[in-house]
Amino acid sequence: MAKKIAAGIALLGIVILAWYLINQRIAISWIDTQTTAPTATQTPIPGTKTSSLFEIGKAGKEQIWICPMHPEIMQNHSGTCPICGMDLVQSKNPAAHNHDHGVHIDTASIQKLGVRLESVKKAPLSQEIYTYGNVIVDGDTLYNVHTKVDGWIKKLNINSVGQQIRKGQIIYEIYSPDLIAQQKEYLRFVVRRDQTLKTIGDISPLVENPYVMDLLQELSRERTKFLHKDIGIESVQQMEDSKQAIEVVKILAGQAGVVTQINAREGNFVTPSTTLFTLADVSKVWVDITLYPDQAGRVQNGDAVTIKTPDGQEIKTKLDFVNPLAENNKINARVTLNNTNLRLRPGSFVDVIIHAQPHEALVLPRSSVIHTGQGDLVILSRGEGHFLPC
Repeated sequence: MAKKIAAGIALLGIVILAWYLINQRIAISWIDTQTTAPTATQTPIPGTKTSSLFEIGKAGKEQIWICPMHPEIMQNHSGTCPICGMDLVQSKNPAAHNHDHGVHIDTASIQKLGVRLESVKKAPLSQEIYTYGNVIVDGDTLYNVHTKVDGWIKKLNINSVGQQIRKGQIIYEIYSPDLIAQQKEYLRFVVRRDQTLKTIGDISPLVENPYVMDLLQELSRERTKFLHKDIGIESVQQMEDSKQAIEVVKILAGQAGVVTQINAREGNFVTPSTTLFTLADVSKVWVDITLYPDQAGRVQNGDAVTIKTPDGQEIKTKLDFVNPLAENNKINARVTLNNTNLRLRPGSFVDVIIHAQPHEALVLPRSSVIHTGQGDLVILSRGEGHFLPC
């Protein structure tokens, strides 16, 4: 029993009592012989000692006498009750009354109020944190498109953010003097190849001629340079067939994705250091989860997470990352989701439930917690009808 009193007992369902304790600093006073309680400005009845609960509390370890019928009547010496005239009896637990705040309620009132008591105990506590998340592109899939040569963009085939780009699709056309010069150099290799093959083709097998093999390898290396500049094999073949350099060259997309940023316009002069576009692979996305400081302390990497999509489906996953830094008094966490069916669109919001890992804690019923403008509290029973906010 002593351990229960030390741990405290949570009082449930007493909103009226809580308001009484929080908002009123009422001293329970003696009542005069005509059952009229003196106010703060009234003078006590001559010859009668009027004591409040707070004054009694200041008595420290002094003995307390209370009325058996009216427990709110108490004093630090023997006497009679001013209400019913009964002799006051000495309290067996004076420590329960030695508090500078709180209230005493008689047994009958406790029964009328329907007061229920519950012991506070230690137990594993598992908490679900309800918040929201923002679907964003996976930063690891971002792909910046750069030109491989200096030149002027003559035609741009990317018109808006969100446009879907296929690998190998023509994304822009460029006029580049450097590229024209490179084409002319390549065409000289082509002419030499054709002349060599025509001259010695009937003399010896080509596969056994080292000069021809070196020439073909050099030509292959020059052709590969065009492919590395995102020029399609069709354009290279067109150049070989026509024996003429192409002034405006078509450039192909080296990777598929969705356009997230456009930095170039038709007529711009661009260099290899210029980022023309940014593409993202949305087949995998991040969900950026917003947490407040009091929530972030209860989550960690690996916690189970439930994502509720706009179409009502649930996705089970785990936290990948919890940012140790706060921004605007918020902490971000993150999960990575497969999005091959594209049901999650970057920029949309989803509901998030984080299932925090259980931890040992003092637990009590949720209904016993009283929420106030100054914080949360519970009402403790200290025995013999004495209740205390904590």
